[in-house]
Amino acid sequence: MTKPATVAPGAGPEGSWAGALAHDWALALHGTGCLTIDLAELERLLRVLATNLVPAADLATEADLATVAGLPGPASVAGPASVARATAADLEPARRVGAALVEMHLTDPAALEATLGVLHAWLPPGSNSARVQAAVAAGYAQALRAVTLAEQERVARSIVRSNASSALAARQSEARFRAIFSGAAVGFSIADRDGRLLEVNQAMADMLGYTQEEIRGRAAPDFAHPTDPPDLPASYRRLARGEEDHLRLEKAHYRKDGSVLWTDLAISLIRDEQGRPQFFVAIMDDITERHNLQNRLRHQALHDPLTGLANRTLFAEHLADLVAAAGGGTGPGSGAGDANQIGICYIDLDGFKRINDRLGHDVGDQLLIAVADRLRRCAQRRGYLAARMGGDEFVILADRVPGEQQLVDLGEAVLATFAAPVSVGPNRLRVTASVGLVRTPARDAKLPEILKAADLTVYRAKAAGRGRWARYDASAVAAEVARYELAAALPDALERGEFSLVYQPIVDLPGGVLCGAEALVRWHHPQLGLLSPDRFIGLAEETGLIVPLGRLVLRQACEEAAGWRDRFPERDLYISVNVAAGQTHEPSLVGDVEQILTATGLKPSRLQLELTESAVMETSGAPLQALRSLSTMGVRVAIDDFGTGYSNLAYLPSLPVDALKLPQPLIEGLRQPSQPAGIDERIVDALVRLAHAIDLTVTAEGVETPTQVERLTALGCDSAQGWYIAEPCPAENLTEVLAGLPR
Repeated sequence: MTKPATVAPGAGPEGSWAGALAHDWALALHGTGCLTIDLAELERLLRVLATNLVPAADLATEADLATVAGLPGPASVAGPASVARATAADLEPARRVGAALVEMHLTDPAALEATLGVLHAWLPPGSNSARVQAAVAAGYAQALRAVTLAEQERVARSIVRSNASSALAARQSEARFRAIFSGAAVGFSIADRDGRLLEVNQAMADMLGYTQEEIRGRAAPDFAHPTDPPDLPASYRRLARGEEDHLRLEKAHYRKDGSVLWTDLAISLIRDEQGRPQFFVAIMDDITERHNLQNRLRHQALHDPLTGLANRTLFAEHLADLVAAAGGGTGPGSGAGDANQIGICYIDLDGFKRINDRLGHDVGDQLLIAVADRLRRCAQRRGYLAARMGGDEFVILADRVPGEQQLVDLGEAVLATFAAPVSVGPNRLRVTASVGLVRTPARDAKLPEILKAADLTVYRAKAAGRGRWARYDASAVAAEVARYELAAALPDALERGEFSLVYQPIVDLPGGVLCGAEALVRWHHPQLGLLSPDRFIGLAEETGLIVPLGRLVLRQACEEAAGWRDRFPERDLYISVNVAAGQTHEPSLVGDVEQILTATGLKPSRLQLELTESAVMETSGAPLQALRSLSTMGVRVAIDDFGTGYSNLAYLPSLPVDALKLPQPLIEGLRQPSQPAGIDERIVDALVRLAHAIDLTVTAEGVETPTQVERLTALGCDSAQGWYIAEPCPAENLTEVLAGLPR
């Protein structure tokens, strides 16, 4: 780089030597890549610095011009004299230029190198040119050194201040820790890696009932308690090895006086600067009251408040524990060869509702408490769990039941506890219970299934006579389940109209003239097909659905009978409809019959209501008054299956009855023509004579042979029905029969 010939040192600022120098200088610095400002701003600043270089540049120029021309310079300025004029004071502006570069943060060595290169090109050769460049470099170095020293001093002062602050903070932190450690309401302790206590605060000593000196030096095993988790020592070892940093648990400790202290214990590992385990800090909080309260609440949640026995929830927990220990399973009754069997002894008091109703609930509660106490002792003697499932139902959960006999012995022992009367105030009560026994492998026990099996087994015990035990029978339970499913389906079946009627003709004897028909209900079950009444009538009575079902049957039968009357008036048929005992207790029975007869136009004398012998004989009060009202209305009343129940002949004349129906078992003995008159025939003869004596008609059911017809006719029986006469058929079939008879 060379100075342009047209630019002389000392020229004006615009287009001057200083301006041209600043331009090249800025470009050179820009090429180093160490700029922190833009190029235009840098050039402006450098122009000011270049102007400061003009006096030194002028000195060099006068001497150099004289030397180059080979002429002596001005009289006062010769070569040696010009060099002498560039004194330290003359070079001070050049040193300030170097310092200014540092102030502009151009501290990269490349910036100084570029600057000196530009000055070398622009300053004419000569001794002062080199001195100017050296002065710039010296100023640059001196300024850079000053900046470096200042920065080092600032860093040193910061380090000193930081160390002082850290020491103060450490002292303050330790003082705070000591204050917390000593004055905290919770227990603090510091232990070495072996778990030996180095320091404990007064709160921890007070919690455990020791002095601080008595606790120091003791190790973790000294504070072991039987309720500690089995893996607690392993957790301590992992903490000591640095594999974990924290451990927290609820732990019991023995106090010095032997009482139990429950604590919330948190242990933290403290490491040194290299991260190695150094010691432990433990914080202990007394939670004894909270723990005891939780235990009380849990006891209340898991025990029956009246009897103190385990409740259903605790029973389920114990059963789940047995199942988990055995590995789970599939249900009661399977896997009988499994040695790990459990047993369920389900107990239901007999007639407890009667005691509540007659003696009051206070007496009933006292009875339950006494029964529960007996069952508790019976179970505890064998190591079993007794629980109250609700109401008057209890259960004993027996584990380790290797054989059926052991469970039977338990059932016998339970029944024996009810042998002695229970004294409740002035009352000496004798109570019995029905017991269901279910034995199954523990792995197969599922709470809903095993309770259902036990409950159904209890039902079988009650059905067998109460005061006894029954063992689980899968086939019997399946039958009961099927009955319950049918009972559950009855309401929807009524709504969907799944019930229909068939009619069995009744004929006069001996002429065989059709005089009536018995309406028989059928259920068109969507899955099971056509069901006869013996499959569902009992269920309807148990569920109370017999009333709407009976009303449906009565209305449909009367409608069909009214239709036959209108079409075949000369036949004068009556329709016979079965009425269950439960219907006679329904206050609306008389009104329902009256309303249906009015709606259909059927004469009351053309309607016969059939009740079983037991239902009629047990009828009293309002039900008997209902039968009398129906009889007064003109409706016929017949006793169905007469001779199979009470057969209270003395009471018979006082009842509002018009007819007797003899069941098939009494007629069965009349089948064989060659057989002489036996006991069955003599009974039928006696019953017919008795009925006629008190103005009752007799109808024989289940007639299946012509011999039976002949003998019944000979005995004076009024009418008959059965498969020999005609099978039950739909209404339209009976209509065809009536249409085919001679008019």
